[in-house]
Amino acid sequence: MKSFYRLIGVLIVVSLLRVGNACAQPGGITYSQVNKKINEYEKAEWDIQLSVPFKNPYDQQEVSVDMVLTSPSGKPLVLPCYFDRGDSNSSAWKARFAAQETGVYSYYFNVTAKGETTESIKGKFTVQPSAKRGFLHKNNLWTFKFDNGELFRGIGENVGWESRSFEKDKYTYDRLLSELAKNGANFFRTWMCYWNLPLEWQKVRSTKRYSNTDQYFNPGAIKRMDELVNMTDSLGLYFMLTLDWHGHLMEDGGWKNSPYNQLNGGPAKTPTDFFSFTSAKQKYKNKLRYVIARWGYSTNIAAIEFFNEVDNAAFTKEDSILIPHHFITQWHDDMSRYLKDIDPYKHLVTTSVSHRDIAGMNQIAYLDFNQKHIYKRTEKIPAIYPDYIENYRKPYVVGEFGYRWEDANPKYTKEANFDFKRGLWYGMFSPTPVLPMSWWWEFFNDQKMEPYFKGVRQISDMMLKAGNGKFVQFAVNAGRLHAQTVQCGNKYFIYLLNTTGEDMDTDVSFAYDGAGAAMVKAFYPSALKTTQFTQLKAINKRLNIKGVKLSAGQEVVLILSVK
Repeated sequence: MKSFYRLIGVLIVVSLLRVGNACAQPGGITYSQVNKKINEYEKAEWDIQLSVPFKNPYDQQEVSVDMVLTSPSGKPLVLPCYFDRGDSNSSAWKARFAAQETGVYSYYFNVTAKGETTESIKGKFTVQPSAKRGFLHKNNLWTFKFDNGELFRGIGENVGWESRSFEKDKYTYDRLLSELAKNGANFFRTWMCYWNLPLEWQKVRSTKRYSNTDQYFNPGAIKRMDELVNMTDSLGLYFMLTLDWHGHLMEDGGWKNSPYNQLNGGPAKTPTDFFSFTSAKQKYKNKLRYVIARWGYSTNIAAIEFFNEVDNAAFTKEDSILIPHHFITQWHDDMSRYLKDIDPYKHLVTTSVSHRDIAGMNQIAYLDFNQKHIYKRTEKIPAIYPDYIENYRKPYVVGEFGYRWEDANPKYTKEANFDFKRGLWYGMFSPTPVLPMSWWWEFFNDQKMEPYFKGVRQISDMMLKAGNGKFVQFAVNAGRLHAQTVQCGNKYFIYLLNTTGEDMDTDVSFAYDGAGAAMVKAFYPSALKTTQFTQLKAINKRLNIKGVKLSAGQEVVLILSVK
């Protein structure tokens, strides 16, 4: 008999060892670790089973689940978890986590329902090193920095959305992002809206890819967002996720179908209410929480942008104020603080305007960088950065630019392609961590412009390697050519563009102390060709490069290396 009980005891112990974290726990919380091995900066998952009362599992005021962690260095972390399926009798939740430290983490789960919090038993897991670089964070005016210390400058374009229902279904993430990645781009920007990744939209429009739903979050949007995150990881692309766009709040735009509109069961009667009502803010926080819980682990989500061109909802075309600015500014302050608070990875956070500033918004502390969009004024891009940086002391990004904002009319193909190219270089030689991003991605894909990113990326990599993130602009004399410069370590870079409309033969000179032998190469981005200059002369501490020949519209990057 004693042997029988001893055997039963052994079987119980073995059973518990096999089940591990999936054993019964306080308050009916059961969880299990999905990954057998967990690597730094890579997704690890936990399945969580609950029996708690709720009507809406996406409303954190009813029910919320958090993973409470202590990192190997002792840093406390709180990770939101998300509802997967089930009902209040038995529901399945998930935790998705990307560790930023190696070593042993301890953790437990908190479940809050009807104001009462229940804790699970504690668990531990060990994180192994990986070759990944981690999440992007602010570094200086010119660069972002990965967790592992590697520097980054964003090079790419907008891929605002996939083909709409009235377009040929060839402008897909699968095709466009692959083109960007294989040609050296490393960054893009994309929207959530009622025709693309419509997470909050029960009623969709202008799309065959998504369907109407009665669910709180659109299942089609969730599925496609999962696919997009996996795709960017495999391609090595980083992106800015834009959670909303100005048309959502325009009476003649998306407001009539908005999930925030009272006519659709939402909390707000007007667009102003969206920014000012506590109930509307709470609904938006539910979205932010879900985004971080489900996709926050992704190191490829470089930045989260609240609004595309919020000024276009705040003003009329005649610049009269539709929504009081203080509501918009306070909303962005509230939401950026909340997002930073719930995001254990501290993703970069931003928002954007078209061309009119919202009073006070550029000074918000938890917006990591400011943005503006520039159309029909690409030549003014280099002058934009110093003004904003001096006033607001934070990085600045041109999130959209283009020859025209109205359309991509083939009539202007030559001008648009020229504009596409120079906008990238104007940013390359200016203090910005993300080069200006062109709009009209479908047009430029048809024009096969993606290979142009190869040369831009080549120079960017050279700059980062030479200067280790240090950029110093210097004065140059290049006659009538447009000229921009930067010194990175022992290399001097000079960008020249002939905007005169006629062929030019020009000498280029700049201050040079003559220390060390100098070698100058000329890199032609469109042809991806490099030649060497031999006609160099240093006089009175100035280096003169003779006979730089550029035809109308042509560009070159001169690279001076000092040994």
